[in-house]
Amino acid sequence: MGRLPALDIVRGVAVLWMTLFHFAFDLNHFGFIHQNFYHAPVWTGQRTCILSLFLLCAGFGQAIAVHAGQSWSRFWRRWLQIAGCAVAVSVGSALMFPNSWIYFGVLHGMAVMLIVCRMTASWGAWLWLAGLLANAAGLFSAELHALLPYSETWNANALNWIGLISHKPITEDYVPLLPWLGMMWWGMAFGQLVLNRGWMDQLPAPGTNAAIQALSWMGRWSLSWYMLHQPLLIGSLMLVVALR
Repeated sequence: MGRLPALDIVRGVAVLWMTLFHFAFDLNHFGFIHQNFYHAPVWTGQRTCILSLFLLCAGFGQAIAVHAGQSWSRFWRRWLQIAGCAVAVSVGSALMFPNSWIYFGVLHGMAVMLIVCRMTASWGAWLWLAGLLANAAGLFSAELHALLPYSETWNANALNWIGLISHKPITEDYVPLLPWLGMMWWGMAFGQLVLNRGWMDQLPAPGTNAAIQALSWMGRWSLSWYMLHQPLLIGSLMLVVALR
Protein backbone atom coordinates (compact mmCIF):
# COMPACT_ATOMS: atom_id res chain seq x y z
CA MET A 1 0.00 0.00 0.00
CA GLY A 2 2.95 2.34 0.44
CA ARG A 3 3.19 4.86 3.25
CA LEU A 4 0.32 6.97 4.53
CA PRO A 5 1.60 10.58 4.65
CA ALA A 6 -1.05 11.70 7.14
CA LEU A 7 0.05 9.01 9.61
CA ASP A 8 3.70 10.00 9.20
CA ILE A 9 2.80 13.63 9.89
CA VAL A 10 0.87 12.79 13.07
CA ARG A 11 3.75 10.58 14.22
CA GLY A 12 6.12 13.42 13.35
CA VAL A 13 4.16 15.75 15.62
CA ALA A 14 4.58 13.21 18.42
CA VAL A 15 8.32 12.95 17.69
CA LEU A 16 8.78 16.73 17.76
CA TRP A 17 6.75 17.08 20.96
CA MET A 18 8.74 14.25 22.57
CA THR A 19 12.03 15.91 21.60
CA LEU A 20 11.01 19.23 23.15
CA PHE A 21 9.80 17.42 26.27
CA HIS A 22 13.06 15.50 26.63
CA PHE A 23 15.10 18.65 26.04
CA ALA A 24 13.26 20.30 28.93
CA PHE A 25 13.84 17.16 31.04
CA ASP A 26 17.56 17.28 30.22
CA LEU A 27 17.77 20.98 31.07
CA ASN A 28 16.24 20.14 34.42
CA HIS A 29 18.62 17.22 34.95
CA PHE A 30 21.66 19.45 34.41
CA GLY A 31 20.26 22.24 36.59
CA PHE A 32 19.46 24.84 33.93
CA ILE A 33 15.80 24.86 35.01
CA HIS A 34 14.00 23.51 38.07
CA GLN A 35 10.83 21.54 37.40
CA ASN A 36 9.14 18.47 38.89
CA PHE A 37 8.82 16.13 35.90
CA TYR A 38 7.57 13.27 38.03
CA HIS A 39 4.54 14.89 39.66
CA ALA A 40 3.70 18.30 38.15
CA PRO A 41 0.58 17.95 35.94
CA VAL A 42 2.02 20.22 33.25
CA TRP A 43 4.73 17.61 32.62
CA THR A 44 2.96 14.35 33.46
CA GLY A 45 0.03 15.42 31.28
CA GLN A 46 2.34 16.07 28.33
CA ARG A 47 3.95 12.67 28.75
CA THR A 48 0.53 11.02 28.67
CA CYS A 49 -0.44 12.88 25.49
CA ILE A 50 2.85 12.14 23.71
CA LEU A 51 2.77 8.44 24.58
CA SER A 52 -0.90 8.18 23.60
CA LEU A 53 -0.13 9.67 20.17
CA PHE A 54 2.70 7.20 19.58
CA LEU A 55 0.60 4.19 20.57
CA LEU A 56 -2.43 5.30 18.56
CA CYS A 57 -0.19 5.66 15.51
CA ALA A 58 1.39 2.25 16.17
CA GLY A 59 -2.03 0.62 16.35
CA PHE A 60 -3.16 2.40 13.20
CA GLY A 61 -0.01 1.24 11.46
CA GLN A 62 -0.71 -2.36 12.45
CA ALA A 63 -4.20 -2.09 10.96
CA ILE A 64 -2.65 -0.97 7.67
CA ALA A 65 -0.01 -3.73 7.80
CA VAL A 66 -2.58 -6.48 8.39
CA HIS A 67 -4.86 -5.06 5.69
CA ALA A 68 -1.95 -5.02 3.24
CA GLY A 69 -1.14 -8.65 4.00
CA GLN A 70 2.15 -8.10 5.80
CA SER A 71 3.80 -11.46 6.41
CA TRP A 72 4.80 -12.64 9.87
CA SER A 73 8.44 -12.76 8.78
CA ARG A 74 8.40 -9.07 7.91
CA PHE A 75 6.57 -8.32 11.15
CA TRP A 76 9.24 -10.12 13.14
CA ARG A 77 12.05 -8.26 11.35
CA ARG A 78 10.59 -4.94 12.44
CA TRP A 79 9.81 -6.32 15.90
CA LEU A 80 13.44 -7.35 16.39
CA GLN A 81 14.52 -3.78 15.63
CA ILE A 82 12.19 -2.43 18.32
CA ALA A 83 13.16 -5.12 20.84
CA GLY A 84 16.86 -4.53 20.16
CA CYS A 85 16.43 -0.80 20.70
CA ALA A 86 14.57 -1.53 23.95
CA VAL A 87 17.58 -3.48 25.20
CA ALA A 88 19.86 -0.58 24.21
CA VAL A 89 17.63 1.84 26.16
CA SER A 90 17.87 -0.37 29.24
CA VAL A 91 21.67 -0.49 29.01
CA GLY A 92 22.00 3.26 28.42
CA SER A 93 19.61 4.16 31.22
CA ALA A 94 21.42 1.82 33.63
CA LEU A 95 24.60 3.78 33.00
CA MET A 96 22.96 7.18 33.51
CA PHE A 97 20.33 6.28 36.13
CA PRO A 98 21.64 3.17 37.95
CA ASN A 99 18.98 3.44 40.69
CA SER A 100 16.04 4.03 38.33
CA TRP A 101 17.01 2.39 35.07
CA ILE A 102 14.38 1.61 32.44
CA TYR A 103 13.43 -2.05 32.38
CA PHE A 104 9.95 -1.70 30.83
CA GLY A 105 9.64 1.62 29.07
CA VAL A 106 7.89 2.66 25.88
CA LEU A 107 9.86 0.41 23.51
CA HIS A 108 9.60 -2.60 25.83
CA GLY A 109 5.86 -2.01 26.10
CA MET A 110 5.45 -1.53 22.36
CA ALA A 111 7.32 -4.76 21.63
CA VAL A 112 4.79 -6.73 23.69
CA MET A 113 1.76 -4.70 22.57
CA LEU A 114 2.56 -5.14 18.88
CA ILE A 115 2.43 -8.92 19.26
CA VAL A 116 -0.88 -8.70 21.14
CA CYS A 117 -2.35 -6.35 18.52
CA ARG A 118 -1.23 -8.56 15.67
CA MET A 119 -2.83 -11.60 17.30
CA THR A 120 -6.09 -9.77 18.05
CA ALA A 121 -6.46 -7.98 14.70
CA SER A 122 -9.47 -10.16 13.85
CA TRP A 123 -11.47 -8.80 16.79
CA GLY A 124 -12.78 -5.96 14.63
CA ALA A 125 -15.18 -3.65 16.47
CA TRP A 126 -14.54 -5.54 19.71
CA LEU A 127 -11.17 -3.77 19.81
CA TRP A 128 -12.98 -0.63 20.98
CA LEU A 129 -14.35 -2.47 24.01
CA ALA A 130 -11.04 -4.20 24.67
CA GLY A 131 -9.30 -0.82 24.64
CA LEU A 132 -11.88 0.64 27.00
CA LEU A 133 -11.45 -2.24 29.45
CA ALA A 134 -7.65 -1.98 29.30
CA ASN A 135 -7.75 1.76 29.96
CA ALA A 136 -10.21 1.30 32.81
CA ALA A 137 -8.06 -1.44 34.34
CA GLY A 138 -5.05 0.88 34.24
CA LEU A 139 -7.03 3.78 35.71
CA PHE A 140 -8.24 1.65 38.61
CA SER A 141 -5.11 -0.47 38.89
CA ALA A 142 -4.64 0.23 42.59
CA GLU A 143 -8.20 -0.87 43.39
CA LEU A 144 -7.87 -4.00 41.25
CA HIS A 145 -4.47 -4.72 42.78
CA ALA A 146 -6.03 -4.84 46.24
CA LEU A 147 -8.44 -7.57 45.06
CA LEU A 148 -5.72 -9.82 43.65
CA PRO A 149 -4.38 -12.82 45.56
CA TYR A 150 -0.78 -12.35 46.75
CA SER A 151 -1.22 -8.68 45.94
CA GLU A 152 2.32 -7.57 46.80
CA THR A 153 3.72 -10.04 44.27
CA TRP A 154 2.20 -7.96 41.48
CA ASN A 155 4.37 -5.01 42.53
CA ALA A 156 7.54 -6.99 41.85
CA ASN A 157 9.52 -6.10 38.73
CA ALA A 158 8.86 -9.56 37.31
CA LEU A 159 5.11 -8.84 37.09
CA ASN A 160 4.59 -5.08 37.25
CA TRP A 161 4.98 -4.83 33.47
CA ILE A 162 1.33 -5.93 33.39
CA GLY A 163 0.27 -2.77 35.23
CA LEU A 164 -1.81 -4.16 38.10
CA ILE A 165 0.19 -2.36 40.78
CA SER A 166 -0.51 -0.31 43.88
CA HIS A 167 2.24 2.25 43.24
CA LYS A 168 4.53 3.25 40.40
CA PRO A 169 7.94 1.52 40.46
CA ILE A 170 11.16 3.53 40.65
CA THR A 171 12.15 3.82 36.99
CA GLU A 172 12.66 6.66 34.54
CA ASP A 173 10.09 5.33 32.05
CA TYR A 174 7.27 2.92 32.78
CA VAL A 175 4.77 1.79 30.12
CA PRO A 176 2.88 -1.29 31.34
CA LEU A 177 0.31 -3.13 29.26
CA LEU A 178 -2.50 -1.71 31.38
CA PRO A 179 -3.63 0.89 30.47
CA TRP A 180 -1.40 1.54 27.44
CA LEU A 181 -2.42 -1.50 25.43
CA GLY A 182 -5.85 0.13 25.32
CA MET A 183 -4.47 3.06 23.30
CA MET A 184 -2.85 0.76 20.76
CA TRP A 185 -6.06 -1.28 20.48
CA TRP A 186 -7.98 1.94 19.84
CA GLY A 187 -5.45 2.95 17.20
CA MET A 188 -5.92 -0.40 15.44
CA ALA A 189 -9.72 -0.16 15.74
CA PHE A 190 -9.66 3.34 14.23
CA GLY A 191 -7.33 2.21 11.46
CA GLN A 192 -9.64 -0.68 10.57
CA LEU A 193 -12.62 1.71 10.59
CA VAL A 194 -10.84 4.10 8.21
CA LEU A 195 -9.90 1.24 5.89
CA ASN A 196 -13.33 -0.40 5.93
CA ARG A 197 -15.16 2.87 5.25
CA GLY A 198 -12.79 3.90 2.47
CA TRP A 199 -11.89 7.11 4.26
CA MET A 200 -8.20 6.72 3.47
CA ASP A 201 -8.83 7.62 -0.16
CA GLN A 202 -10.54 10.82 0.97
CA LEU A 203 -7.62 12.12 3.02
CA PRO A 204 -6.24 15.38 1.61
CA ALA A 205 -2.80 15.32 0.07
CA PRO A 206 -0.10 16.56 2.46
CA GLY A 207 1.20 20.05 1.95
CA THR A 208 4.50 20.72 0.26
CA ASN A 209 5.77 23.37 2.64
CA ALA A 210 8.97 22.70 4.56
CA ALA A 211 7.30 22.24 7.97
CA ILE A 212 4.92 19.52 6.75
CA GLN A 213 7.68 17.75 4.88
CA ALA A 214 9.91 17.87 7.95
CA LEU A 215 7.19 16.39 10.16
CA SER A 216 6.55 13.66 7.61
CA TRP A 217 10.26 12.82 7.48
CA MET A 218 10.50 12.70 11.27
CA GLY A 219 7.48 10.41 11.45
CA ARG A 220 8.94 8.11 8.81
CA TRP A 221 12.16 7.68 10.80
CA SER A 222 10.63 7.83 14.28
CA LEU A 223 12.51 4.85 15.74
CA SER A 224 15.90 6.11 14.57
CA TRP A 225 15.07 9.58 15.85
CA TYR A 226 13.95 8.13 19.19
CA MET A 227 17.23 6.31 19.65
CA LEU A 228 19.50 9.19 18.60
CA HIS A 229 17.89 12.36 19.94
CA GLN A 230 18.64 11.85 23.65
CA PRO A 231 22.33 10.94 23.25
CA LEU A 232 22.73 14.05 21.07
CA LEU A 233 20.82 16.32 23.47
CA ILE A 234 22.54 14.98 26.57
CA GLY A 235 25.96 15.06 24.90
CA SER A 236 25.45 18.68 23.84
CA LEU A 237 24.41 19.74 27.33
CA MET A 238 27.33 17.86 28.88
CA LEU A 239 29.62 19.83 26.57
CA VAL A 240 27.99 23.11 27.60
CA VAL A 241 28.41 22.19 31.28
CA ALA A 242 32.05 21.26 30.70
CA LEU A 243 32.76 24.54 28.92
CA ARG A 244 31.15 26.48 31.75
